[in-house]
Amino acid sequence: MAVHALKHRFTVSEYRRMVEAGIFGEDDRVELLEGEIVQMSPIGSRHAACVARLTTLLARLHDRAIPWVQNPVVLGEYSELQPDITLLRFREDFYAQTLPGPHDVLLLIEVADSSVEYDQEIKVPLYSRAGVAEVWLVNLVQQRVTVYGAPSPVGYQEVRVATPGETVSPRSFPELEISVGELLG
Repeated sequence: MAVHALKHRFTVSEYRRMVEAGIFGEDDRVELLEGEIVQMSPIGSRHAACVARLTTLLARLHDRAIPWVQNPVVLGEYSELQPDITLLRFREDFYAQTLPGPHDVLLLIEVADSSVEYDQEIKVPLYSRAGVAEVWLVNLVQQRVTVYGAPSPVGYQEVRVATPGETVSPRSFPELEISVGELLG
């Protein structure tokens, strides 16, 4: 006889209450992904350095957009993720009243070394289904940046791979050209 385990999908609201109740400590690296609480990979030095470089590069847009570093973004009723960097539409309150959602995101960046496959197969499709306009997957292992655009329910319709020697620019700020070599370090 087959045994079927019942699972409970947590909503963002339930997850937020768990965070506020202290079930997760400040140092716990967890996200809510399609109703499941998922432990994130530890951040290594190459990963941290890449996030710091990107943050410095995107800070040039400080008066027009908000660099949101490893902070939560709500993607729907069952998902609240913490991308490495999110470039948000500028708001005077810096999202103090409500966390940003997909419509607030100008660019979302995931930096990956040990999590490349997970980010490509799980997170990027979720970002597309949620309607995030542009995603960059910085692959530290293969030394490349994959740029995703034109989200749809079945995945991003535009995909470009950029390698050292090339540049990438956020669609919202095409004048900001970032050298892939500089980005990767």
